[in-house]
Amino acid sequence: MNTIPDFTISPRIDQVGVEERASRFTKRSIKNETKIIGLKLALNMIDLTTLEGKDTDGKVKQLCYKAMHLHDVYVGLPTVAAICVYPSMVGVAKKALGDSGIKVASVATAFPSGQSTRDIKIRDTKFAISQGADEIDMVISRGKFHQGEYNFVFDEIAAIKEACGNARLKVILETGELGTYDKVRKASDIAMYAGADFIKTSTGKISPAATMPVTLVMLEAIRDFYYKTGKKIAMKPAGGISKAKLALHYLVMLNEVLGEGWMNNEWFRFGASSLANDILMQLMKQRTGLYQSGDYFAND
Repeated sequence: MNTIPDFTISPRIDQVGVEERASRFTKRSIKNETKIIGLKLALNMIDLTTLEGKDTDGKVKQLCYKAMHLHDVYVGLPTVAAICVYPSMVGVAKKALGDSGIKVASVATAFPSGQSTRDIKIRDTKFAISQGADEIDMVISRGKFHQGEYNFVFDEIAAIKEACGNARLKVILETGELGTYDKVRKASDIAMYAGADFIKTSTGKISPAATMPVTLVMLEAIRDFYYKTGKKIAMKPAGGISKAKLALHYLVMLNEVLGEGWMNNEWFRFGASSLANDILMQLMKQRTGLYQSGDYFAND
């Protein structure tokens, strides 16, 4: 059973301190050899995503093909971590990915607004699981959170976690709607104590999405939770990370805050589909000395 702690003890966040520390991670010097290792690691941490009303079977199949064939000319590239789709497309993705080892993630719980009943959210989750989803990305009820109904938010996350069975649960805080770092920290604590396997910044549907200061606040919450409980929680910044250089800054921050044990796709993901192409372009530049045109890479 999950036990709800006293969330009033979530620490206050020093806004200036967090923003200054996050900016320092962008100034680290990275040697070429380390850069290549970091780019491949970041590529392996990406959840390729399509979450549009116009998604079709064909579009999802194309995304799955891209996930398995990122750049056939470059031998030895890792695959991405997962494909993320709506519940109705989970079966299509599962079949297309076959035995590739790439996971299928599905948004659920009335994504992206979260404005529905708990019964519908649980059924949404169970449907995605029944179709073969390995991971569920849920959104918290931000309206309830802003009303101070923290027990409601906690209980809802715990109920979705129970509905997930063996699937891992990513809890999306939609940090751009929370307003302050203090609220980001409180929402992170609620999600972790309620049973989240990942905490995730954003749906990617509103701005701002992921930022380095917000991610730093969440990484520090994960660190503190680990010190208190001994339980590791994974992290997923999502939205707004489209450049390889920025992804490397995130990895520097991850390593310095949480350490080597989190430097793999079991414990860290990027929700940033457009990031894959920029990483591929950078890797080819490191290998050949020349940038390839974007025409060499699939948009989907």
